Amino acid sequence: MTFPPRPAAVQPSHRRGGAPRARPFATVWLVSGFDTHFDDDLRLAHALADEVEAITLPRFRAQDLRVEAKPDLTLVSDADRSGEELIRAQLARVRPRDAVLGEEFAPTGDGPRQWIVDPIDGTHNYVRGVPVWATLIGLAVDAEMVLGLVAAPALRRRWWAARGTGAWAGRSLTSASAIQVSQVSRLADASLSLASWTSWDAFGRTEALLDLARDCWRQRAYGDFWSYMLLAEGAVDIATEPELGLYDMAALVPIVTEAGGRFTSLRGEDGPWGGNALATNGLLHDEVLERIGFTTAS
Repeated sequence: MTFPPRPAAVQPSHRRGGAPRARPFATVWLVSGFDTHFDDDLRLAHALADEVEAITLPRFRAQDLRVEAKPDLTLVSDADRSGEELIRAQLARVRPRDAVLGEEFAPTGDGPRQWIVDPIDGTHNYVRGVPVWATLIGLAVDAEMVLGLVAAPALRRRWWAARGTGAWAGRSLTSASAIQVSQVSRLADASLSLASWTSWDAFGRTEALLDLARDCWRQRAYGDFWSYMLLAEGAVDIATEPELGLYDMAALVPIVTEAGGRFTSLRGEDGPWGGNALATNGLLHDEVLERIGFTTAS
């Protein structure tokens, strides 16, 4: 595996009066003002995304793409499975003590560090030729999400964050800009991105969601990872879905929170562990949660 170069802002420590000392792969590098504890993990995530892209992008819109329906009636392609197999093989080689949870195969390992991956988030888009799909790579340590990478090859864009480093977007580690959530504080000025209306029916919250949407400035369904990345960039103020897998959300959490936003379940639990998602710029979160949240009384 070939790792991308470190961004220009990252400088290695130097020996006094000499050239930079050779560093092993797992070493922590120093960035002034930032927590660099997960710097090498972040570079690894980018390298993994590069290799998955070499599988998924050529198969996108391929005439011989093989697609199957899983028992839950969701779709899976040969590119999904090949991408996850690659990630697992590389992690087994360079992070053999880490656990791995993915969408397509059974979890492996039981250590405090767990990689949570989805080779193609937005498989329905992928198989229909819609370019809004991405590889999601997250890292949890002791059940805290500390790193997230979203790589969308067909959009030629990535988003990433590690704990304490802020959130970034661009084409690569060396071509990136810091991102942050909006400062919109009124629903009347807010842009809402949500899942389809019908997905809320089973939870009895459709009318509450419609009422919220009517009070917002704008409503769109950008879908999947993209809603949350637009939120982290400040283009969307509220993003929510009533039912998601852990692998759908894990990588999104550090990016949203490091951009200054808040990511909880619809019961208000921080992080990706609740089976659904509400992400906001933080200023709107409590009000939105009160209106559409899943409580014991709902």
